[in-house]
Amino acid sequence: MTMHLGQDSGDPADDGGKRRTRRRGASGAGGGTQPGAGGARSAPETQASGLPETGRGREPEAADNTVRVEKPEQARDAGQDREPAQAADNTVRVEKPEQARDAGQDREPAQAADNTVRVSRPGPAPAAEPPPSGPPPKNRPQFAKPLTTASLIGWTLLSAILPGAAHLRAGRRRTGYILLGVFGALLVAALVGGLVLFGSGNTGVATRDSSLLAGVIVAVLGALCWFLLVLSSYISLKPNRLTGRGQIVSGVVVGVLCVSVMAPFALTASTVLTAKETVNAIFPSVKDDTAVAPIKHEDPWGGRKQVNFLLIGGDGAGNREGVRTDSMNVASVNVETGNTVMFSLPRNLQHVHFRPGTPLAKHFPNGFMRELPNGGLLNEVWQYGEDHPEIVPGKDDQRGPRALMNAIGQTLNLQIDYYALVNMFGFAHLVDAIGGLKIRVDNDVKWGGLYGTAGTIKAGYQTLSGEEALWYGRSRVGSDDFSRMARQRCVIGAFAQQATPSVVLTNFVKVANVAKRMAKTNIPRELLEHVTDLALKVKDARITSLQFVPPEFYTGSPDWQKIRTATARALRQSAQPSRRALAAGVTASPGATASPGASGASPTPDPAPTRTVTARPSETPTQNGKAAQSLSELCGF
Repeated sequence: MTMHLGQDSGDPADDGGKRRTRRRGASGAGGGTQPGAGGARSAPETQASGLPETGRGREPEAADNTVRVEKPEQARDAGQDREPAQAADNTVRVEKPEQARDAGQDREPAQAADNTVRVSRPGPAPAAEPPPSGPPPKNRPQFAKPLTTASLIGWTLLSAILPGAAHLRAGRRRTGYILLGVFGALLVAALVGGLVLFGSGNTGVATRDSSLLAGVIVAVLGALCWFLLVLSSYISLKPNRLTGRGQIVSGVVVGVLCVSVMAPFALTASTVLTAKETVNAIFPSVKDDTAVAPIKHEDPWGGRKQVNFLLIGGDGAGNREGVRTDSMNVASVNVETGNTVMFSLPRNLQHVHFRPGTPLAKHFPNGFMRELPNGGLLNEVWQYGEDHPEIVPGKDDQRGPRALMNAIGQTLNLQIDYYALVNMFGFAHLVDAIGGLKIRVDNDVKWGGLYGTAGTIKAGYQTLSGEEALWYGRSRVGSDDFSRMARQRCVIGAFAQQATPSVVLTNFVKVANVAKRMAKTNIPRELLEHVTDLALKVKDARITSLQFVPPEFYTGSPDWQKIRTATARALRQSAQPSRRALAAGVTASPGATASPGASGASPTPDPAPTRTVTARPSETPTQNGKAAQSLSELCGF
């Protein structure tokens, strides 16, 4: 007989329609047993009766993989205990569906010979299984502890330094590893780029207009990417699991962090943009000056081994008309080694000559304003060129530099290639921008006021402010123009050595703002990258100095040939090794006129200590044989 659960068996149902089982005595309906029933029940009864007492409430499994379940109504009617082992018959065998499928049986409940009903269980009952007593299985997922507000903020902060850390903590390993890989690749690319840029001597490439524009774009993209990185890291950690207070606190902190990580990129973009505007304002393009030849990057110096820059300190104070070039120095630089000779010319050098064939040479055949016995000073040439366009052709602000370069080039017998002018008061701001200048002061120098009443610069190693450095190079209280020239030379040399790239970059905005207002040059914008590379060579090279001042050189009636000879000798000495140059400087005794060989005409003078020098009368009341001296020795750098 086949019976399904819930099927009416003929007995009335109670308790909400539940089916009551038929009451049976110990020996069946007629006091006896059904044939064959005892044999069929013997095995189940034996198994059920053998269950331990502690198994109450659980469904014992029989040997045929069935579970005996007592019908509660039948147990109550028979007055028996609810223990399944006490119900020898009238039980329902509930078969597990997996076992039924394995045995090829149908899931339809079937009644066995002992009046039990096999019912397929809809599924395994988890509650019926014993609780696990050992460690959890290895394949069971492990869950990390929930993040607190502090730990969530900490992981977000770490992700700003090490991208991908927060995503790894949140379980998003693929995203985290991708972010870590991209960050590592960017670091390697930046390192390689830095080595190529600074290690190969091509630092000047960074000054190109295209490079500066690319720097601005990269900085803006970097700020945007880092903002999104911090925001996505915060979201991946699921801040919505925090309390309301935790969400507010973490949100505020992460918002501040987003702004903070963008600040360095914004500062970089602003600095690079300022640099771009500054160099474009100071350095003219070759298109603006027809006198400058186009720049060839494969040969920027046009095959020359020596390039000459005229460095001018202009005194354009408000109580003066025009510009007075009170400080004039020529830096002759070897483009291969960077060795440099600085020639200092006094501002009161009189009656300079101009290059033959030029309009100025035709107008002043005997020298600049030779008709004036006390006039015609070198520091007046610039303004004369600006005021007389009929003699000096060219645009405004270009005639004065051309006239001065013409005069100084003829005086030194050098081709002056470029000039750079800095207003004296602007120079003071430049010194302040780099944090001052450290200079060895040989004697006390009074400065300011009518007779130096503003203050005194004490002797010794001093770190001068911009105003003090300006007056140190300008003061004539208790001294003369030639002593002032020596101090100016030391100020320029100190600035060249102490204005390192790191110092300039640290204070770049201040330096750039001052330079835009106070600097002027004819160095083409297209040549700036090569000038930058050359300037870095000069910092590590040897710098010597020679000034044309009394008593070695008389300024009122100069010996032009002697000035040119001394210039050529200084250039030859600069090309020699340091010891040989030093030996050549001590061969001529002070006050004696050196022979052509000893004066530097021969590139390899005899270093023998017993060698004597034959003196000849000087053609002018100045001493000959003055050799260039190291700027470090003269100024105590």
